[in-house]
Amino acid sequence: MKRSMSGFGLVEVMLALLLGLVISLGLTQLFISSKSTYLSQASSAALQEDARFVLAKMTQEVRLAGMSGCLENIRDESLGGRFSSARRQPVQWNAQQQSLTLISAAPDSNTAWHDWVVHTDCVSTSTAWSRGRAPALTPGEFALPVQQHVYRFNPRRGELTLDGQPLLSNVRAFSVLFGVASSARASGVARYTSQPDPALIRSVRFSLTLFDPADRTREQTFHVVAAIRNRQV
Repeated sequence: MKRSMSGFGLVEVMLALLLGLVISLGLTQLFISSKSTYLSQASSAALQEDARFVLAKMTQEVRLAGMSGCLENIRDESLGGRFSSARRQPVQWNAQQQSLTLISAAPDSNTAWHDWVVHTDCVSTSTAWSRGRAPALTPGEFALPVQQHVYRFNPRRGELTLDGQPLLSNVRAFSVLFGVASSARASGVARYTSQPDPALIRSVRFSLTLFDPADRTREQTFHVVAAIRNRQV
């Protein structure tokens, strides 16, 4: 008497292999899609963080632009009188060179890097000196470091530099517009222009476009407006 035969047939085996292959392909596609989404989100977040850092730094310096102590009249003892000429235009945009020059008080009064230092007692005396040439503070005086920073956009390299040193890569575009008032006495912004009268500047509008060199996310454009708090009246 023969024992009955049991097991899988060829058709069943082929069907099982086919189902396994379909499931494997589905899981692979799901993994690839999840990884692509993660990389895209990570790249987008990196662009936002880079833009946030650079624009926050520029905004802080614009708000401090023109800040040179608590007295309006400052005796200029700097080399070549460069402090006075820089102070007259604390925010300058050169459209041809695509460079932004900011003359601002240092956020940290103990900073080692600055171009000038103002010694003042906020009562009767205020004197500007070039870095390294200032005398010792007299009783009642304090020192206010003043910096000059130059941001420049190099479109061929897609790079934004600060004082000649690389600051940010993968930059598609960088532009600056000035919010100007209708008159020297007006405080509100009437319009935006790239070639303002220095006496009419009330705010600065930055536009920064960044891209991902690996093309994992689309390029993003960021805007920020910073008010001029220390304009010369």
